[in-house]
Amino acid sequence: MPKKPFVFKQFSVNQEQCAMKIGTDSVLLGAWISVKDKLFSTLDIGAGTGILSLMLAQRSHAEVIDAIEIDDYAYEQCVDNFEQSPWGDRLFCYHASLEEFADEIDDTYDLIVSNPPFYSEDCKTDNKQRDMARFQDAMPFDHLIESVSKLLSENGIFSIIIPFKEEEKFIDLAAKFKLVPNRKLHVKGTPTSEIKRSLIEFTFETADAPVNKQKSDVETNCLVIETSRHQYTEDYINLTKDFYLKM
Repeated sequence: MPKKPFVFKQFSVNQEQCAMKIGTDSVLLGAWISVKDKLFSTLDIGAGTGILSLMLAQRSHAEVIDAIEIDDYAYEQCVDNFEQSPWGDRLFCYHASLEEFADEIDDTYDLIVSNPPFYSEDCKTDNKQRDMARFQDAMPFDHLIESVSKLLSENGIFSIIIPFKEEEKFIDLAAKFKLVPNRKLHVKGTPTSEIKRSLIEFTFETADAPVNKQKSDVETNCLVIETSRHQYTEDYINLTKDFYLKM
């Protein structure tokens, strides 16, 4: 018997073929991303189930919503989720590695998003599919940023979610490719817990925002998810209420 899909307010996501299931990280990023009125094209790097692209389809009128997924099973699942959604005519998933895609595609994108593999620690499992989806060596940060610098339009936005402990390293890597942070969101599980995630928005450097811009100048906010178990904060509810059924 097939497992039930994850049901959102305007679309559903099947995920039984994907190593990484729907989680808070993707929903947070999809809801937080800046969506401009004149947004034409978006790209999701490492799409998995396709959740980020589906959220962008709901939130924007972008005509081109592309995704890349290298894993065979996740790619098939992503394509199916796109086809079953209300926005199938705007969604497309490429079955390719990021390196292949960046080398072959001449177009650039107004918005690039990614919820990349996180774990760089030596704690791999016997599940190769899950490891590829979750470990940083499947998509090293420097490789990701270099590819983004090729694929992002001159005035485009790149948004990502990473572990908080990787934030400074990631921003320093991005600076080498003339990408500077505009705003950040630090995420905590509870008011007393440590910061767990960083959501960061980058654009190319300009005269007003040079690479050596002081880090203190970047707009930074903090989001707490729960006050206690399943008692969600007003900020979290307001951010995600357009997607979660029970928000």
